[in-house]
Amino acid sequence: MTRQAVLFDLDGVLLNSGPAVRTAFASVATCATGRRTTPADLPPCALRRPRAEVLTLLGVTDPDNALARYWDGALAAALPALFPGVLTGLLALRADDAAIGVVTLQNRNRLKWWLPPALADLLDVVITPQDAPGKPAPDGPNAALAQLGVQPEHAVLVGDSPGDMAAARAAGLLALGATWGWHPPATLHTAGAHHLLPDPTLIGPSLLHHLTPIPAT
Repeated sequence: MTRQAVLFDLDGVLLNSGPAVRTAFASVATCATGRRTTPADLPPCALRRPRAEVLTLLGVTDPDNALARYWDGALAAALPALFPGVLTGLLALRADDAAIGVVTLQNRNRLKWWLPPALADLLDVVITPQDAPGKPAPDGPNAALAQLGVQPEHAVLVGDSPGDMAAARAAGLLALGATWGWHPPATLHTAGAHHLLPDPTLIGPSLLHHLTPIPAT
């Protein structure tokens, strides 16, 4: 039978990294300004804004330098957890012989310590901006499917941002919006999500039920 694949964005979809990123913003701002900053001080929608913009709003005068000096160390001190149900769902996909991949905007070197080992062990492919141009370009999903040997019509991409939805559609994949992530359902719908998923416990073989059934060969 033709193999199917599920590609995922990482942060906000598999990893509940929002709290860690918010803590990292506060830590970087504290180091750069010399003033105590807490996650409560972050501007609205901080997770959806460019990092440099968030730090500027927190009073950092040279945000690019602050990010280069402090960002990875701050993130490493506040590692994320997996969303509930993720490992169970991925194991079920593996049991169904579905290919599993991640297409992320995270730096590949950072993934060495950002990815929980239990998650890394279940991934057949991981594509970063060091491997292909980042989303919303379709290059990342295309590269993942090429490595997996899966055609776009046999794959879905689960993401939580407009860029994820745009990349999926441009690559010819079914776009599934993860509404538990960093962007609200209306934003994902407007960005072109074919279906919206309300809960991470839906990760599993049922994701592939949205595809046209593949005839047995």
